[in-house]
Amino acid sequence: MAQLLAVVGGGDLSTHAVLAVEALRKAAGRRNQPIALELRGPGTSGNALPESAIRQAEAVLLVGSGDLGEGRFGALRRAKVAIEDVLTDVNAVIDRVLGGAGEKAAAEAAAAAGPKRIVAITSCPTGIAHTFMAAEGIQSAAQALGHEVRVETQGSVGARDALTAPEIAAADIVLIAADTGVDRARFSGKRVYATNTKAAIRDGKGLIATALAEARLQAAGEAEAKADGPARPAAAERKAGAYKHLMTGVSFMLPFVVAGGLLIALAFAFGGIDAMAPGNAGTLGYALGEIGAKGAFALIVPALAGYIAYSIADRPGIAPGMIGGMLAANLQAGFLGGIAAGFIAGYTARFLNEHIRLHKNLEGLKPVLILPLLATLVTGLLMVYVVGVPVAAILAALTGWLKGMQGAGALVLGLVLGGMMAVDMGGPINKAAYASSAALISSGVYAPMAAVMIGGMTPPLGIALATRLFPNRFTKPEREAGGAAAVLGAAFITEGAIPFAAADPLRVIPSMVAGSAIAGAIALSLGVELKVPHGGLFVLPIPNAVTNLTGAVIALIAGTVVTALMVGLVKKRVA
Repeated sequence: MAQLLAVVGGGDLSTHAVLAVEALRKAAGRRNQPIALELRGPGTSGNALPESAIRQAEAVLLVGSGDLGEGRFGALRRAKVAIEDVLTDVNAVIDRVLGGAGEKAAAEAAAAAGPKRIVAITSCPTGIAHTFMAAEGIQSAAQALGHEVRVETQGSVGARDALTAPEIAAADIVLIAADTGVDRARFSGKRVYATNTKAAIRDGKGLIATALAEARLQAAGEAEAKADGPARPAAAERKAGAYKHLMTGVSFMLPFVVAGGLLIALAFAFGGIDAMAPGNAGTLGYALGEIGAKGAFALIVPALAGYIAYSIADRPGIAPGMIGGMLAANLQAGFLGGIAAGFIAGYTARFLNEHIRLHKNLEGLKPVLILPLLATLVTGLLMVYVVGVPVAAILAALTGWLKGMQGAGALVLGLVLGGMMAVDMGGPINKAAYASSAALISSGVYAPMAAVMIGGMTPPLGIALATRLFPNRFTKPEREAGGAAAVLGAAFITEGAIPFAAADPLRVIPSMVAGSAIAGAIALSLGVELKVPHGGLFVLPIPNAVTNLTGAVIALIAGTVVTALMVGLVKKRVA
């Protein structure tokens, strides 16, 4: 494949120029396209394109402004683009300079290798938008490349379109695009490649090409012989970190929070504010409160800890993780203690599983006796004597501060939480705000969840409103997609704004962050509280699910209008 050259001139946009260089490097790497990059501008030196690269090049891409040294390239085919074009759609820019050569080469390589059978799994912490967007990205890319694909989506309600044993057996590779832990025991003997959902959403073709080249064999019999231990390919293990383990725990925790919060709200609706008082025992309201508070809510921290440990150590981590989580709850260490217990249990169980070696006749004792006992012992002692008390003190201080927050403090917290929901729309920053707010519900702190949900609904709703108020700022397909964005926003699916942000990130994302920050600030300033971590507009009518419903509506309308007006103000007219 011929060499591609790229020269990026930053001018006054030096930071954007560096981002453009990295975007080009990564995009070229995903499609195995050789590329030589040069960054020009103030403060750059020593990275000039070598003469040998220029002689071997097929085309040159000139990005940005200023002196790009065009005289060096003679009759080479070239394309000039703005830095903004690279940051918006880097793959389209590369296709443009190659004149379709990259796509043609990929298609020829795929045809030469023949069609492949691919089975895939997609999963995200909430199991809603990113799960299905990643599945769609893999399916459309495989179809375009001539491969056969089957995708299983794993959400909070379980697996949809589950892969069958014959389909797995016939597959050439297993592709896992997940932001949470996925059980890989059924893939022993197959070539497995694991990444996150974002890779599938952004560049499905590049992901499939990379997976076919880099998938690693999960040794036959490994999962059966070590069903109690990790069965991850090395590449996936390197990419999995603390964030992914935490998000796995959050994804399993959420149904407990949702069920418990709604049942407690219904208890108050049927039995009044004193529904759970001992004197009301035997009434429907009291029963609903018992189920929600002493059933679902009591399991929030153990579930969080247990499935963090599961993500780290697979099944051996579940028992010590859940027991550590229960200890955290009993010690009043709450979700912070649960997170600590999950990581302690997970890494302890994994360490023991990897280092304890028994005779094959005794190997069966590990998953049912040795690992649960030792990992639980270590986790429990650390929670009781080391972690529990200080973490409980930290949580008590945090809870008291949040419950007593008002005025300027509430406004600032609302600004931060609301803005975080719009920065990356389902990415790490968004999920950090969401996960912490959802976990605080178990400690009786409901205000942050209000700022997070209202701030997360604002971006797609604001974009939808902007497509109606300023139609000349959007293409016809974008205007048609505005209705879908409104529905997603109403359901608290922030990812509905992603296509609009990807098309014009430098203008749209700041507008959405501003609207969400204002929505969050108004919500907390008006004392809005939310007892349920999902559902959007559909949970607002439930009695007692929202404190100060009027304030919630005001905050949502204000944030939506601000986003729409800012988008209309800064976005360029469409020709």
